[in-house]
Amino acid sequence: MIEALGGIGAAFGLAGSAGLNAYIPLLMVALAARFPFDSPLLKLSEPYDVLGSWWAIGILTILLLIEMTVDKIPAVDTLNDGIQTFIRPAAGAVLFAANANVITDIHPALTLTAGLILAGGVHAAKGIARPVVTASTAGTGNWAVSLAEDVTAFFMSLFAILLPILAGIIALSLIVFVFRLYRRRQKQRGSI
Repeated sequence: MIEALGGIGAAFGLAGSAGLNAYIPLLMVALAARFPFDSPLLKLSEPYDVLGSWWAIGILTILLLIEMTVDKIPAVDTLNDGIQTFIRPAAGAVLFAANANVITDIHPALTLTAGLILAGGVHAAKGIARPVVTASTAGTGNWAVSLAEDVTAFFMSLFAILLPILAGIIALSLIVFVFRLYRRRQKQRGSI
């Protein structure tokens, strides 16, 4: 039972962090599936075990460096977010499915859909907030917000791998917070 909760917690944490930055949780899962050599932190089943290959780690590292660079530049970050609209939810789907595999009664399509919706929702919230930051700071605050997103994605991924139940609680709390913030903004717009 604890292993199942941990798998679901890891799935929620990694998919949620993929909505902020797709490559941080993917790379961390890839490294955890590879290291330490004698007993890796994660054991990924097929077809997800390909993430732990050296070529996947190399490609993810390059993509992460590109993402972290372009996401700090005003205007280019908006273009990048448009491109990432397809990548982040897909990464969330893969990460959710790869880490929820301890529960064999769940159909893979359901786990892929859950990860897609979770990462897509976080990405959508980010996509709504980022233009507000750009407009209110004339683009000068983008790098700080991007850095905060990267740090959040890193620690959420780290918690998901090392403390998966805590990561699940954090991910669900983040979803509730974003939903309440959205509803509050909708009510304020309606009263104006």
